[in-house]
Amino acid sequence: MRITKVYTKTGDKGKTRLAGGQQVWKDNLRVEAYGTVDELNASLGVVRALWLAETKGATQTQGERELRWMQNKLFDIGGLLATAPGQSFPNMPSVKPVDVTRLEDLIDGWQKDLQPLIEFILPGGGTIASSLHLARTICRRAERCCVSLMRKEPVDQLIITYLNRLSDALFVLARWVASRSDEKELLWERTRSV
Repeated sequence: MRITKVYTKTGDKGKTRLAGGQQVWKDNLRVEAYGTVDELNASLGVVRALWLAETKGATQTQGERELRWMQNKLFDIGGLLATAPGQSFPNMPSVKPVDVTRLEDLIDGWQKDLQPLIEFILPGGGTIASSLHLARTICRRAERCCVSLMRKEPVDQLIITYLNRLSDALFVLARWVASRSDEKELLWERTRSV
C-alpha cells in the first residue's frame, strides 16, 4: 500500500469508504469498531514508547516485542473490520486460533509470577502499568463495538475472541509490569453502607 496524500477531502461530508469502495457514514458501527481498534493500537504504541524510554533503548524485551506483535495483529483486525461483508482481496489479513493461543500462553507465563487476586485492584502501578490498564479498557470497548456490529452484520468470531483474550493479556501484563517495578497493588476498598 502506498499513501501519497494524507488528505483526500472525501470524508468532508461525513462519509467514508470501506475496503472495496462501499460508502458508509462515519458513525456506522463498522467504522466505529475499526476506529476503536485503531485507538487501541495507538494506546499500545504509547505503552511501547514508554517501555523503550524506561529501558533507555536497551535490547528489546520480550514484552515490547509482544506488544509490537499485538499492534500488528490489531492492524490485521482493523483491515478485516474495514472490509464490507462478502468482500475479499488478495493477501487479506486474518486472525487464527493460534493468535488466541499465543495470547493465552503469554497470560499463563506472566501469571505464574503473580500472587492470586483476592480483590479487584485499582488501575495503577507506575506509568507503563497504568498505560496498559488504559489500553485494556479501550480493548474492552473495541470488543463491545465488535459485538454490536456482529449483531447486525457478519463479523469473524475470532476477532471478538482475540479482543477478549487481548484485554485479559493487557490486564495480566499490567500487573506483571507493576510487580517487576516493585509497585504495590492497591486493592479496591469497598465503601460499606452503615
